[in-house]
This record gives sequence, structure tokens and C-alpha cells, in this order.
Amino acid sequence: MKVLVLNCGSSSVKYQLFNMDDRSVLARGQVDRIGMKGAVLSHTRHDGHKVKMAGEIIDHQTAIEYILAILISENHGVLEEREEIDAVGHRVVHGGEKFKDSVIITKEVVEQLQEFIDLAPLHNPHNIKGINACHQLLHDVPMVAVFDTAFHATMPDYSYLYGLPYVLYKRYAVRRYGFHGTSHYYVSRRARDIVGRKMEELKIITCHLGNGCSITAIDGGKSIDTSMGFTPVEGLLMGTRSGDVDPALVLHLLGKEELTIGDMNTLLNKHSGLQGVSGVSSDMREIIEAVDDDNERARIAMDIFTYRLKKYISSYVGILGGLDLLVFTGGIGENAPRVRWESTEGLDFLGIKLDDEENNDTIGSENNISAKDSEVQTFVIPTNEELVIAIDTEKLVNEMD
Repeated sequence: MKVLVLNCGSSSVKYQLFNMDDRSVLARGQVDRIGMKGAVLSHTRHDGHKVKMAGEIIDHQTAIEYILAILISENHGVLEEREEIDAVGHRVVHGGEKFKDSVIITKEVVEQLQEFIDLAPLHNPHNIKGINACHQLLHDVPMVAVFDTAFHATMPDYSYLYGLPYVLYKRYAVRRYGFHGTSHYYVSRRARDIVGRKMEELKIITCHLGNGCSITAIDGGKSIDTSMGFTPVEGLLMGTRSGDVDPALVLHLLGKEELTIGDMNTLLNKHSGLQGVSGVSSDMREIIEAVDDDNERARIAMDIFTYRLKKYISSYVGILGGLDLLVFTGGIGENAPRVRWESTEGLDFLGIKLDDEENNDTIGSENNISAKDSEVQTFVIPTNEELVIAIDTEKLVNEMD
């Protein structure tokens, strides 16, 4: 089976085409700047052949037309015809309380996803655009929705409910949902495979650190708490998102700065985090460079980032009642040894101790970075959300037969 995996954002579409016989990636790429000048498709074939194509890519349907065209291109493609695509897996950010597992996409499913736009206005509309475009372009090819929120559906009520009037939860589904679930699922299962133990007996903390950051406590394979909440703003400091703030502070700033709700949403999502604190960048690599150049605000941003991460790790050890495995993933988690070191330094009393040399030498690759005498095994594991989406898609489509 050949499965096309799509991740549709506001102005981009990422894709990978899998051959599920051996789970290999036949091609991958990304369309950027959809609806803007300078739109471009970047495509990489399994043999390393790369190409970039500029064009007038006005919407998501046009973007997916470009993707399908290059996949069957004589010079750059890997398929003879579109009909070789057996299924499409879509990353969908929010499944609300309705979708706790991946699902075959039907007209009814799309209608229900429309109802969740209020819960994820920055993401779900674009996910739906990708689904609708594929309906138009690939007709009867089966499609599957895989939800960022689904892995966290196992959280207990005392973990996902806020201290607000319960009627607001019943009325508006106001609760912690959590995100990055596909990534947390993948790296926790990969860590289990590495240590060769049963998932049911493991206590795991997974740290997905990129432009967006979240941390999850996993007990016996189930998510019991995660740092992102009703939206992806809550929790850790991120590239441009604030993470945890006093909710009354938001009200205070609305008045002081005479902001609209839209202004405040932009402030919390686009102008805060590493960027807002440092004034340098949202990119951790540039933050670290600035710290080394004695930039004080960059140092503060770095310290906030690692302090909050350390605080969450420590608290999750508490709610798990111990820890077996700690996993770092994502662009920062995989490539920033300094972040891993500073966020775990002093946690020897919890059994967490890194090997300095292994940690510093591990960039973008899978490795055990624990000290030999560490009670907790700490891993760097590159995430592979697309593979999880492809596997779920293959499974559900096969069950249709």
C-alpha cells in the first residue's frame, strides 16, 4: 500500500509518500507561502534527488495539485499515475472530545470537524481545506484523520479539568486537550522498543521541544498529563508562545494596552516566548549564540526555558510516582545538548543523570545519553509523526475491506 501523508498549515502543506510494504519514504517535501508571492514547492526523492519549483499557488487545492503532479513527474516523481496512491492520511490538530482515535474520513466526520473550529481556529480550518482538496482531486481514495489530541484522551478528569465553574465545561467543552500527541506516542513507543520492556510497566516523560513545546507524563503507555491545555499556548515557554501566565494578567494587559481580543491572541501566540523575552529570535540556536555573546535578555530567555522544563519534569516524576525513561525530541530536543543538560542538571535526586560526552555528541540522532550510574535512562529520539499517521491510515483502510 502507498500512503500519502499530508500536514496542512495556514500557508504550507508538508507531505510524505510511504511504501507501507517496508515503511520506506518514497518522497517528501513541502509547499510554502500558499496564497503569497514567492510560493514554492520543495521536493526530495528517496534517492536524494531534490528540486524546487516556484509557482502561483493560490490555495491548498492548488498546493496539493502541485504535490500530486511532482509525484508522477517523469523527471522528479516516484509514481506512474495518481491511482497508485491507495490512501491519504491527514494530520488534524483538534478532535475535541468526540475523536479519541484515528478515523476514516466521511462527510459526517468533516461536518463534526467543522464544529471544532472554535477550539482550534488557527489549525483545523486548514486541515479541513486539505481534506476537501483531496476529495476533489483524488475522488474515492480513502482518507484517514489522525488527531494531535487523541493520545491525550486517556487523561483523568482531575488532570484535564480547569478550576472553573463546571457548567462552562459542559457548555463549551472548556478543558485541557493537549497537543503533539502523535509525537509523544511515537517516541514513547520507540523508547520502549529500545529498552525491550513492556509498556505497561514503564513510567515515561516525553519532551517535544521545537517552535512549539510540550511535555507529557505517560504511565503504562497512557498519557495522564500534558503541559499544553485548551490551546497550544499553555505550558512551557516556546518560540513565540508565552506558555503559562496568570490569567488575570491577560485582563490587566487588555486594559492597560487597550488591546482587542484579537490583539491579545496575537501577543500570546506570535510575539511572546523566546522571541518576546530575548528580543533576538524565536530560534534556540540563535538564542544560544546570543547567550555566548553575553546578551543578557537572551540569557534570561534561555533560563526561563530550561527552568520551566526542569519544573515540569520534576512535577511529572511526582505524579507518576517515579520515572523509568526520559525522552527528548523535536528540533530543540534533538539538536540542543545545552538545553538537555541545563533542564536536567541537579535532578540526580530523581535518578536523572546525563553523560556529558554522550549528550554533547548527540545532535539529530537517536542515542541513550544517560550516565552509566543513572537510575533513569534518558534518550534523544527523533520524532516521526508522519510514520504514525501512515500506519494508522493503513490499518483503518485495511479494516474497511
